[in-house]
Amino acid sequence: MSEEKPETTRERLRQEEWKKDPSGSIHGGGLPDFIGNLGWKGTGILILVLISGFIIYTAIYR
Repeated sequence: MSEEKPETTRERLRQEEWKKDPSGSIHGGGLPDFIGNLGWKGTGILILVLISGFIIYTAIYR
């Protein structure tokens, strides 16, 4: 008996919910689905890019 990873369980539940009400996701899943698809490494890189962009912006337009 093997346990599923939380990501796998979450994706399976999301797919089942989408099958029940496909019109509920007409505009996409939004931020939770985007971050969930990136994984923790992709999310970390995205956060670093946003922070470094903000720092560079404030340094240039000070």
